[in-house]
Amino acid sequence: MLPPRAVRTLHAAAGFVAWCLVVVGGGGQTTAQQPVGPQPKPWDAILVASFNIQVFGESKMAKAQVVEILARIVRRFDIVCIQEVRAKSDEIVPAFVRAVNADGSRYQHFIGPREGRTTSKEQYAFVFDSDRIELDPSSPTVFPDPSDRLHRPPLCARFRTRVIPVQMAFTFWLVATHTDPDEVPQELEALTDVFLGMQRARPDEDDVIMLGDLNAGPPEFKSFSRIPGIGWAIANTTTNTRRTKTYDNLVFAWPATAEYRGVSGVLDLQSTFGIPLETALEVSDHNPVWAAFHPCEVAPQGAIGPVAAQPQPLR
Repeated sequence: MLPPRAVRTLHAAAGFVAWCLVVVGGGGQTTAQQPVGPQPKPWDAILVASFNIQVFGESKMAKAQVVEILARIVRRFDIVCIQEVRAKSDEIVPAFVRAVNADGSRYQHFIGPREGRTTSKEQYAFVFDSDRIELDPSSPTVFPDPSDRLHRPPLCARFRTRVIPVQMAFTFWLVATHTDPDEVPQELEALTDVFLGMQRARPDEDDVIMLGDLNAGPPEFKSFSRIPGIGWAIANTTTNTRRTKTYDNLVFAWPATAEYRGVSGVLDLQSTFGIPLETALEVSDHNPVWAAFHPCEVAPQGAIGPVAAQPQPLR
């Protein structure tokens, strides 16, 4: 028979996995079936997501059904890194966050500057549940790119969990990225230097999570081999809405980010919301991808909290 502590641990793990399956992976509910008010999230995990919302601007915000689906997606996660905000107005993301909070949630956002070499500029944004995550207000920065190696240099920001005492809370850098599809090998090489640079950005912070639309899958991640212990959350599955390509991911290093719980996935728009491909493509041509992390700092040898699972290794 297992000791009581082991039983409690198994129950907690089972509850967390069940929560992921129902809240993140569960699908098919119509808007009318959705519960009223913010839904509870697990105390022992935070969910970090990346979502390229594909030309997220005035036209998309004018479609009520699309906005409702987008809002429901964001509410499933603690923090979402959004790529491809493309709008003349500065009100798109604030208006969207108001839609997310229409159920009583308390999400906040940070949006970066417009970036790009052409007249078609894009912005990165972080949208996060302020009851569970807080932003270090001094941290947001666009990673310097003096040699113009990146079409859209990453937006970096540091966050801390709020679900446990502050002295134990998991802190981490998020590095938002969206590569140019015509320059993927060159940009992945540059992003390797970005990752290494962010690991050195603060002597008191070893957790770096690079996430976004890489326009590449793990077989193309060879340049990342320069990063000791590098791995990623998403492998052996597709991430685009048409279910044909793997473009989106969360990349981090082991054992530095031992907080990774070994649980990750792709929120498939069609199966989750019970909608046909045509409707899903009105939302985006990408599915959201996500990974779960312990809310407390985890030492590689388990000095604080349990030892987490490793990300997918570089092959």
